[in-house]
Amino acid sequence: MSKRDYYDVLGVAKGASADEIKKAYRKKAKELHPDRNADNPNAEAQFKEANEAYDVLKDAEKKAAYDRFGHAAFEGGMGGGGGRPGGGFGAGQQGDFASAFSDVFDDLFGDFMGGRQGGRQRAARGADLRYNLRVTLEEAYNGLQKTINVPTSVPCDECNGSGAEGGAEPTTCPTCSGMGKVRATQGFFTVERTCPTCSGLGQIIKNPCNKCGGAGRVQKDRALSVNIPAGVETGTRIRLAGEGEAGMRGGPPGDLYIFIEVSPHKIFEREGTELHCRVPVAMTAAALGGDIEVPTIDGGRSRVKIPAGSQSGRQMRLRGKGMPALRGGGHGDMFIELAVETPVNLSSKQKELLREFEALSDDNNPESSSFFSSVKHFWDSMKG
Repeated sequence: MSKRDYYDVLGVAKGASADEIKKAYRKKAKELHPDRNADNPNAEAQFKEANEAYDVLKDAEKKAAYDRFGHAAFEGGMGGGGGRPGGGFGAGQQGDFASAFSDVFDDLFGDFMGGRQGGRQRAARGADLRYNLRVTLEEAYNGLQKTINVPTSVPCDECNGSGAEGGAEPTTCPTCSGMGKVRATQGFFTVERTCPTCSGLGQIIKNPCNKCGGAGRVQKDRALSVNIPAGVETGTRIRLAGEGEAGMRGGPPGDLYIFIEVSPHKIFEREGTELHCRVPVAMTAAALGGDIEVPTIDGGRSRVKIPAGSQSGRQMRLRGKGMPALRGGGHGDMFIELAVETPVNLSSKQKELLREFEALSDDNNPESSSFFSSVKHFWDSMKG
């Protein structure tokens, strides 16, 4: 049986361009692949025929010989391919088939196992950096402008970040021809891997810069001015775009993330935008009532009226005296919590007066009276 014309096999005209031939072959390979034509017994033979045709027509020298002599160009030792292009998947043709099929393999399976679409990698982006910054509660209340020193990588000034001596441009990697990937045939398939010579960059440096060793960056401490807004709290994260580590060989820099930690305060305890202040009060002031002065986080003072008969734990609110909201919205409130203090180191006269007061205190302690009344009822019920 005579062989079909290779142009007819692929469905293209004799004067078709290389791109048209390649496009036609991909279409045929998808249509005729045996895995997609389990119910067509002729699919495998047709698939091999299309591969044979493409293996000839994709090569300029083979195509020229075929256009001049037809199939006879590859019989009896003629042609540049070493044996006939057809004839199954023997050892002589397996590599050619894998090379041809790899063109359609990427279209069938996308980026699987490092598909062709990935191409050369871009210059490596610099790493993101983290900086932990501790501020006082007063600084968190007011906000501040702070200069920090960040140890990081910066572009090398000797090679302008290129990594090459004198700032010369890198050259194309000879192993992968600038693609950043190399192909290896494994039986029926062709697998792409990152080029070991250039690590996927597609370029190499023949004369590395003496200062940075070809990396295009050097270690250096950088002084950065950071704006800390009012209202920050522990866990607040501030991002400074492009202030992270410099990229390799001119790659884009990473980002700097500043994590805020607000130090504990001796007087105030914070809960969001609210502040809490525990204020000790003398027993007499709590009993008789009166005014006291309490501090506020802005450094001022506020007078607070204590009602007569106040107990420990009683709270009073000072509106708008708390922390500012981070993104606007005013201030929170401040809560004063009373802690009634029992006097110590009493003089004889004080003890005498307290005993006299105790003798006259029949109905002055309602909470105690209620508690011990409940206790007496509990004991009586137990006896019953």
